[in-house]
Amino acid sequence: MAHVARELDLNAYYGPGTVMDKMNAVPGLKTSTAFFLFLRANLVVNPSAMSTPNMEPAPSHRLPPPSPSPLVTLDPPSNPVPDDLPPLSVGILSSETDKVDALNLVTDSVAQQRQSASKNLVFHPYLLSLLAVGLAIAYQYSWRIKRDLGMALMLHSGVVMIYLLTIRYFTGQYIQVAENMKWNWMVSEDGEEDTVIGVRFGKDLIGALVLRLEPNPNLSGKKRSRSSALRGGKGVIRAWTVKLKYRHKGVGVDMLHEAVKVTRDKCGRDAEVGFAKEHANSTVVLPEAFNGQLRKDEQRAAKTLERVLSEWEGSKRRRKH
Repeated sequence: MAHVARELDLNAYYGPGTVMDKMNAVPGLKTSTAFFLFLRANLVVNPSAMSTPNMEPAPSHRLPPPSPSPLVTLDPPSNPVPDDLPPLSVGILSSETDKVDALNLVTDSVAQQRQSASKNLVFHPYLLSLLAVGLAIAYQYSWRIKRDLGMALMLHSGVVMIYLLTIRYFTGQYIQVAENMKWNWMVSEDGEEDTVIGVRFGKDLIGALVLRLEPNPNLSGKKRSRSSALRGGKGVIRAWTVKLKYRHKGVGVDMLHEAVKVTRDKCGRDAEVGFAKEHANSTVVLPEAFNGQLRKDEQRAAKTLERVLSEWEGSKRRRKH
């Protein structure tokens, strides 16, 4: 039986007198041969035990169905649509009460021009330069000459107050223009009342459009019925307004579509529709240099009507094809 070394002597490999002698001199540094044999036996891998891992995905029926995490909560929508939302309707107003309400909406829009005009004037470059001159004079007198802080504050506040009150005075004429609009404003020279289109949100009237149907000028002076005289005529929009809280939501566009529909039903499918030159909001109480915002609003309204008319023309071409 062969002799099995119980200890591994490093001198057999490195020779005597080396550093290994000193290491072998320490009993704790002698490595057991049994440890190396055990390590070698565990490092030997049986080739038959090796196999290619199964990379196929597990069938879905083996996986448990996902369950909602108790940590995840779904918040309800911040602005849910109520179930009892009132309907939105567009149509011609026939009763006198409804027409009066529409006229009140128009006069309110005229009075609201005071606010937009005042805001435009407050930040207008021409007037701001005058305000700067007034503040400079107040500063020169109260601080550079008198050296009085209280006087400086009082004069500067007075200049700003006079600036705002002057603007309020000149724009206040819009209130008078609105008060002058009476029922006869919606009656033409031949005694025909204008067509009033309204938008209702439930029972509330939130938008109004005043449409005047002008007869064919070639038939003027001839005795014809109202319906036949309108053939070949045109529609003129004299007022178009929506309550402040409902603006920029498409309500005004719906009224323009209805105005085009009514005009072409009465005057012919090719009848023209446009805004009146002297519409309800066309009255100016300020010099033309300060009416820039009003002109921009008119251009925006004209472009909106052009888009509506182009949509009608497109739908008419599609019906032909």
